Amino acid sequence: MVTEPNQPLVTRLIAERAEAHRKYNEALTALDRAIQSSPEWPSSPEPYDEQKLPAINDAWTIVPQGGPARPAGWRRHIANAAWQLVAPVFDRQMAFNAAVVEHLNRNARSHRDANQAIAAALPALREGFEGLVRFESLLIQFLQQITPLADARAREMQDAIDELRHVADVAQRAAVMAKREVERVAMPAPRSNVESAPAISSAVVSGGAERTDAFKYLGFEDRFRGSEQEIRARLFDYVPYFAGAADVLDVGCGRGEFLDLLKGAGVTARGLDLNPEMVEVCRGRGLDAAVGDALGLLKSLPDESLGGLITVQVIEHLDPAYLSEFLQVAYYKLRPGSRMVLETINPACWVAFFESYIRDLTHVRPIHPETLQYMLHASGFSPVEIVYRAPIAEDARLQRVTPRPEHFQDAVVDPLTELVSAFNRNMDRLNGRLFTFQDYAAVARTGGRSA
Repeated sequence: MVTEPNQPLVTRLIAERAEAHRKYNEALTALDRAIQSSPEWPSSPEPYDEQKLPAINDAWTIVPQGGPARPAGWRRHIANAAWQLVAPVFDRQMAFNAAVVEHLNRNARSHRDANQAIAAALPALREGFEGLVRFESLLIQFLQQITPLADARAREMQDAIDELRHVADVAQRAAVMAKREVERVAMPAPRSNVESAPAISSAVVSGGAERTDAFKYLGFEDRFRGSEQEIRARLFDYVPYFAGAADVLDVGCGRGEFLDLLKGAGVTARGLDLNPEMVEVCRGRGLDAAVGDALGLLKSLPDESLGGLITVQVIEHLDPAYLSEFLQVAYYKLRPGSRMVLETINPACWVAFFESYIRDLTHVRPIHPETLQYMLHASGFSPVEIVYRAPIAEDARLQRVTPRPEHFQDAVVDPLTELVSAFNRNMDRLNGRLFTFQDYAAVARTGGRSA
């Protein structure tokens, strides 16, 4: 297996990015919880009570200047003497009254100014605090937008890393392939042009140009067909067709996903592929595989020597004449009651044809399910079941129309209903033709023929 370049560095960078995201989200959550809310603001204070102040200012003088009026004559001498006795008391009372009045007048002005200042300050404080709360909320919203932005940038960087990784992977495979070709040229020529595995002795080896470019197609498989885990999951459904069988042949075994599944199920199997890089991957995993041509190998085998045969995404690479002969020869090489499974792209599905079939330059001709079924029947297989696989997701199909009640009015109910029904029928028809199943498999049985 080829190790991805700089995998520890990439793993470390991804882990560091995940840790940075975690810390950022924790800090953002704490900040979000710290957002203040506007309190209940008090009303402006009542104005200072100055209702009695004018009366107090008028009444604080209890004795006129110089004392009270005194009578004339001898009574005046008595009044003056009496005044001299009580005048200090009235003077102190007057001084106290003057101080109180002055204090009240001075505090009235202060309270008046304070009330006016508070009445003016409260709206300004309320507006300022509410502005601060709005700013905190907008700050949180801004910080929340950083994560999608960073994720978008991270996806761009990840795409660039994946592209560099793919280029490096292809370059590394090219180097390994070149080294292998140099070693092959440097070695003495073999007695024949047959490269064989212990279980497959007559597989025809492809030529130099095909071997030199084999690593490119392996990279193509890795990039567009899917990872090994995805392919294993897709192929797992085929394992029960070969339960209890032996000597199963996987034509176009690729990286050996199905061979590995059969091995895990206790089914003996061997693989064949034209791509030497694919075969090297299989052998590196301890699987029985060889480089060779399918028809050439089948012709070299004894009749009824195979207990099963499977080809996954292979027959669309074959010329019609080659495919016809391949099916006929396979019929004779399979034991009675054995199964042959042929999976290929469903050309009746628009998405499969334009997104998968034409992407691969090595595809020769798409095969309609009914055509393949007929060819298998004509070769002697019966029964032949067509199993459709990989349905298009519902949200990727053309959507039907569901009008809302307000769209219906008494005058137009019937025409609108008819229009919607016609539109939906057409959508169903198009979905049935263009957006159905991306792959199908023809599952054929050899029947109980005699040897």
